[in-house]
Amino acid sequence: MRSLKKILILLLVALFSLFLISCGKSSQVNNANSTAATAETKTETHKTLGDLKIHYIDVGQGDSELIQIGDKNILIDAGTSDKKALDYLKSIGVTTIDYAIATHPHEDHIGSMDDVINNLKVGTFYAPKATTTTKTFENMVDALKNKNLKMNVPKVGDQITVGDATLTFLAPNSAKYEDLNNYSIVCKLKYGNNSFIFMGDAEDVSEGEILQKQLDIQADVLKVGHHGSHSSSTGAFLDKVNPKYAIISCGKDNDYGHPHKETLDKLNAKNINVFRTDLEGTIIATSNGNEITFNTKPIDKTADIPGGGNKKK
Repeated sequence: MRSLKKILILLLVALFSLFLISCGKSSQVNNANSTAATAETKTETHKTLGDLKIHYIDVGQGDSELIQIGDKNILIDAGTSDKKALDYLKSIGVTTIDYAIATHPHEDHIGSMDDVINNLKVGTFYAPKATTTTKTFENMVDALKNKNLKMNVPKVGDQITVGDATLTFLAPNSAKYEDLNNYSIVCKLKYGNNSFIFMGDAEDVSEGEILQKQLDIQADVLKVGHHGSHSSSTGAFLDKVNPKYAIISCGKDNDYGHPHKETLDKLNAKNINVFRTDLEGTIIATSNGNEITFNTKPIDKTADIPGGGNKKK
């Protein structure tokens, strides 16, 4: 009888030991699965973004920028009526503009917008609530009508999301301005940890309104307002944006002396790397969400270069 009790006790001890070993293995498996899941989550959080490209197109004394995110295209302005913007878009194989933005109705910004609308497929079209009686503006409106496209007026704070990029509208902030330049649509593009601001021809008045509203305008790259004119890029605005790079779109030996010396001096004083289409042609910025590279080098601040005039415009 005592022998039977001993056997039963030994069996119970053995079964209990097996149970403990089984629980230990299960815990190890669960811990391993948990670690793997955590690693997978971290990988997703730190995923690498594809390249975003921004083409600051050389259109002479004008403005035109193409933003490419994957297979999507955003066009901001289209230069003068000489079709340089359209020719460039065709040369790199662009057939569709998913979003087109006419910052304001000056010929050096919308001159070839009718050509773009007539020759390419255009999705959504944005423009400020500002009109002129010029033939250039009429041509753009007629092209929109022919393609059954609506002219959308964005509000400050409205956003366009394309893939991992977000474009936010920052201006205009008033209904009426004395100068047509201040109707310019200003927008900020955020891509990962990189940001880009596009100013159109917005002048100090518009910049002041943006600052007053305390909008988020910090950016790595600033497309300088009004071709580098002294009417734009106030010290307070540059301090808030605090860019590493500045792009000036202007024509070689233009009649306005753009970019003005006053603006160049401000940019140089803040040690901002400056690129100019009149000196370097089309400038292409490439971002992976963390780093930005360019197809050319910044201009030499110490070199004797053209521009830096002070004619009023």
